[in-house]
Amino acid sequence: MSPQRLPTLFIPHGGGPCFFMEEGIGPKGTWDRMAAYLRGIAASIGQRPTAILVISGHWEEAQPTVHVGRNPPLLFDYYGFPEHTYRLRYPAPGSPELAKRVRHLLAAAGIDSGEEAERGLDHGVFVPFLLVYPEADIPVVQLSLRQDLDPAAHLAVGRALAPLRDEGVLIVGSGMSFHNLRVFGSTDPRVIDAAQRFDDWLAGAVEEPDEAERSRALASWSAAPDALFCHPRAEHLAPLFVVAGAAHGDRGQRTYSDRIIGKAVSGFQFG
Repeated sequence: MSPQRLPTLFIPHGGGPCFFMEEGIGPKGTWDRMAAYLRGIAASIGQRPTAILVISGHWEEAQPTVHVGRNPPLLFDYYGFPEHTYRLRYPAPGSPELAKRVRHLLAAAGIDSGEEAERGLDHGVFVPFLLVYPEADIPVVQLSLRQDLDPAAHLAVGRALAPLRDEGVLIVGSGMSFHNLRVFGSTDPRVIDAAQRFDDWLAGAVEEPDEAERSRALASWSAAPDALFCHPRAEHLAPLFVVAGAAHGDRGQRTYSDRIIGKAVSGFQFG
């Protein structure tokens, strides 16, 4: 029996190893609702993926680059956290077969890509997936962003990869809908209001039923209210462009909404 078409997801991955610390970024309980949302994703999807393709805000290359290793290590790309957070383990297998399929689909769409076999899964992958699929028994392949973070290019990458959804592959963008670290801990009402304005705009763009209009809105995201304040650089937003591209005609919906130290943060699903 062939698998049903899977949705695409844009999930928040929090701050560093925030879900595995008793005290950390923000007051106690800051990350509890986000953790509960991540733990509930598998049940909300229902169908078990055959493999997962993840685009994280923490890997950029000159061209989209896919990890082809069969047993990817972890890349502890966070600093200054408790020692035990550097002993986390997520031994999910890789999938050279899926990596090859990704490159084939990109090439068919006229998109140049690369591959590598040494880099580990970064914390934008293993931290949230320790909650989403804690058994680590589903193959995980990571795909990089393009360094230029061009939204139209990332939407095109997603469109090229859309057939994977009918092949049992769950496509996940891992980032944050608010990512201005300079003011992340601020409780200034002006910061909180700016985050809310952008988040409201972003939800409206994702939930736009017309695919062409949605793509136009996301491609010009930097003109949205307070966009460049909420994202001085777009690396934590760009994974959303990929999963939105892979959605094709499927409308998006906001499936998670919270305030982290006052700042609006959302998660989205297409299909």
